[in-house]
Amino acid sequence: MSGIQLDTGPHFPEDPGGVAILGAGTIAQSAHLPAYAQHGVGVTGVWSRTPATTATIRDRFPFVGRVYASAEELLADPEVRYVDLATGPEGRLDWIEAAVDAGKHVLAQKPLTLSAADLDRLPALLARAEAAGVRIAVNHNGRWAPPWRAATLLVRDGRIGDVVGVTHLHDKPLPPLVGTPFDDVPHMLLTDYLLHWVDITRAWLADGRAGRVVSVQAADSRVPGQPAEAHNPWAATMAMTAAAGATAVLRIAGNVVSSEPGCPFWVHGTDGTLRGSVLLGSDRLEVDDGRTRTAVPLSGAWFVDGFAAALGELMCAVAEDRQPENSAADAAESVRLVLAARESAERGGAPVEVGP
Repeated sequence: MSGIQLDTGPHFPEDPGGVAILGAGTIAQSAHLPAYAQHGVGVTGVWSRTPATTATIRDRFPFVGRVYASAEELLADPEVRYVDLATGPEGRLDWIEAAVDAGKHVLAQKPLTLSAADLDRLPALLARAEAAGVRIAVNHNGRWAPPWRAATLLVRDGRIGDVVGVTHLHDKPLPPLVGTPFDDVPHMLLTDYLLHWVDITRAWLADGRAGRVVSVQAADSRVPGQPAEAHNPWAATMAMTAAAGATAVLRIAGNVVSSEPGCPFWVHGTDGTLRGSVLLGSDRLEVDDGRTRTAVPLSGAWFVDGFAAALGELMCAVAEDRQPENSAADAAESVRLVLAARESAERGGAPVEVGP
C-alpha cells in the first residue's frame, strides 16, 4: 500500500457567499471568521446581542459586510442565504426555527442541543425545513480535522476491512475550565468536550459496517490535584458498543502533563489498523496492513480548516440538492450518545441502551 493521496477538503460550490453569523462571539471571531477569510467565504454581516462584542469586528475582518442592529434585521436581509448560528445551546432550536421561517439554510454550532425535549421536537422542525427547501447542518468541524478526515475516507474505502474497535486517548492538558461557563455544564467532559470524539467514532463505526451504537457506558471522577473550585470532574471514560459487536473507548485521564501533547487514536479493522493523532501539532496518520506501515500525507489543520469544511459541506449539499453529511438529523444521533453517557455516569457507570 503506497502512494496514498486523499483529498480531505475543505470544498465549496462556485459561489461561497451570502453567510451571516448570528452570535459573533469568541468562537466566531477566533475560528469561524479566520476560516472564512482564509477560504474566500463571503460574509454578508454579523450580529451579537452585546454590541461591544462586534464593535471592532470590521476593523479586524474587513471582508465582513456589515454589523446588523438586530437578529431580526439579519434574518430579513435578502442577501443572506446561510445563517451561521454560533450562539450557545440554550434556545438554539428556536433560532433554527426562526432561520427556517426566514428561508435561510443553517449551520448551527455544536452541540445541536443537550436537551432530550429538543430531540423530541427536532423531527417536526426538520420536516418544516424540508418542506421549505432549507438545509440544516451542525458545525461538527472535527470531522474535517485532517487525520480524522483521512481516516474516514480510508474506512469508507474498506482499507482496513470491517471496523472492530476504536480507541481515543487524551494525552494532553485540559483547556482552562475553572471559572468558565463550561465548568457549570453537568458532566461537561462527557456531554460537551468529548462530543467531537463521540461524533467521529460513531461515523467510523457506521462507515466500517459495525452499525449504530446500541449501548453506552460512562464514568467521570475528580482526580488528585484538581482544585476545589473546579466544578466538573477532570477524568472521564466513555465506552460504546455497536450493533455488530464492535466497541469504542474514549479516555481523558485528567490534566495530563506532556512534552509532546496530542490526542492519539486507533481504528482497528479486520484487515488492518489506522493509527494517528490530532491537535497541538501532533497530526499524523498511518495505515498498517499487517505487513507494512504507510504514512498518509496530510495538509491543513482542524483549526481553522475544519470550520471552513463544515460550512462548505452545507453549501455543497445545497448546490447538489442533498442532505449534508453533517446534517442536523445525523448530529442528533451523536447528541443521543452523550446524553446516554450522562445518564450512565449519573447511574454510577451502569450501561445505558440506545434504541433505534
